[in-house]
Formats: sequence, C-alpha cells, structure tokens
Amino acid sequence: MPAYWIARVKVSDPEAYGEYAKRVPAAVEKFGGRFLARGGRVECLEGEAFPRNVVVEFPDVESAVACYNSPEYREAKSFAEGAAERDIIVLEGG
Repeated sequence: MPAYWIARVKVSDPEAYGEYAKRVPAAVEKFGGRFLARGGRVECLEGEAFPRNVVVEFPDVESAVACYNSPEYREAKSFAEGAAERDIIVLEGG
C-alpha cells in the first residue's frame, strides 16, 4: 500500500534550504519515492497554512521511513536544520 510524506514548511533561510532541496531528490528516488507536489498554490480551508507544502509518494510506509532515516537524507536534512520550521508525517494510503 502506498505511503506519503507530507511536509509543511516555513523557510527562514532560502539559501540553506535550497541546498537541502537540491539533495533530497536523490534520497527519495533511492527508496522508490516520487514527488507529487512540491510547493505550488495553497488554499487554506482550516487551521494554519504553511507557505510551502510537499507530498512524496513511496511504495509503502517502510520505504518512506527508511528514506527519512537514511544517510543520504540525513545529509540533506542538515541543510534544512535552522533554515526552516517543518512538520513532516508519513501517511499510509488506502
């Protein structure tokens, strides 16, 4: 069953976060993931909107979690730390 990373992001350092964004695709692809939405227009219907939202589809929850915990993603994530406020979850599809 597919699973999805859902990330809500407020970028405070665009240059550092840009380095993160350049490195993430290789980690995602290694674990069978593909970006479905990366930025784009947002319409907030309830709650607080984040300016940047990302949805990544993976083959399953295990692949999504393995990607997040991988050395490749940890290296990319080091550029986002301190450069953005982020909420990231994994949601199993159905």
